[in-house]
Amino acid sequence: MKKLGIFLIPIMFFVLLIGGCGSETTKEKEVGIPPETSGDHPSGDLAPLDKKATVIIAEDGAASGAGFYIAKEKGYFDDYNIDVKFTQFANSDDMLPALAAGEIDIAGGVSTASFFNAIAQGIDVKIIADKGHYIKGDSYFSFVIREELKDEIKGYSDLKGKRLAVSSQNAVDDYIYRSMLEHAGLNESDVEFVLMSDFGNMLAAMGNGSIDAALQIEPLITQGIEQGLHVRLGDATDFAPDAQIAMVLGSPEFIEQETDVSLRFMAAYLKGVRDYNDAFIKGEGKEEVIDIMTKHTALKDPALWEKVAITGLDPNGRMFTEDIKKQYEMYKENGAIRGEFDFETSIDTSMTEKAVEVLGEYK
Repeated sequence: MKKLGIFLIPIMFFVLLIGGCGSETTKEKEVGIPPETSGDHPSGDLAPLDKKATVIIAEDGAASGAGFYIAKEKGYFDDYNIDVKFTQFANSDDMLPALAAGEIDIAGGVSTASFFNAIAQGIDVKIIADKGHYIKGDSYFSFVIREELKDEIKGYSDLKGKRLAVSSQNAVDDYIYRSMLEHAGLNESDVEFVLMSDFGNMLAAMGNGSIDAALQIEPLITQGIEQGLHVRLGDATDFAPDAQIAMVLGSPEFIEQETDVSLRFMAAYLKGVRDYNDAFIKGEGKEEVIDIMTKHTALKDPALWEKVAITGLDPNGRMFTEDIKKQYEMYKENGAIRGEFDFETSIDTSMTEKAVEVLGEYK
């Protein structure tokens, strides 16, 4: 298997990649649990690999990569004799072909028209697990309004006639924006859409009054509130409770051929995600997990980690697959899709499900 020669642990801008905790399986494949499963192994379940395996992860320092970071720092990958390396790509146009070719094994991805188009045109990658969804009432990717408008804008319908910033078109951001308009009973012509790709610029635009509202992301939501620039407008789960914001992607070679490695990788990843949920949902081991997150993401202030709305990560890796299909249909209606996307072929949760069989359902 081809591998990249340079590995970077990025500290890029805190971007969320952003979706789900309830899904149905779209493809089933028999992957047997190895007979050497035992509580006596370092992992407490599967035996370590006889030969050390290197797994390359394309990850940009997003908070949604928490499962990878925690599993690495707490030794879950080491228990299986897996060495993980992080690398990054400037954009998905470069990352997806490398994933399809087996030059990298795992990556994070978000729903965009270009993502679906690349796969429809022959770039073979697998959507295998959750990497970001909303937590009800406390979304990390949600709408904010200028602080001085909080008495004027009480609900989404009050955005009529306002200038509203969104970071992209024909991507999950656009899907969330349009879902809000539909929920509010507004047409696109009822608001002034402002395309603003840099979330940081949205803060400045709030400060100078050039926009009235924005689909903003953490930690900038919390920072803007503390600076008196904006306030939250409801919560994105008001209108998109099952939104799949980001997904774990796998190389077909890694998922379908290197099953001994990929099963153990997924088990370690889910252990990391479970620790993340233990920390932020149950309050167990939170200090250690925050230390890991400050090491691997651009959010370096432990105190701010106590305040921000966190990315939802399903401890069993399950996705809102029906929502992924809805996003695709929206792009298609917009005329942004070229070719047909085969969900049955591209969504393969079999390895994730087998890892859950090994670990048991998270409680």
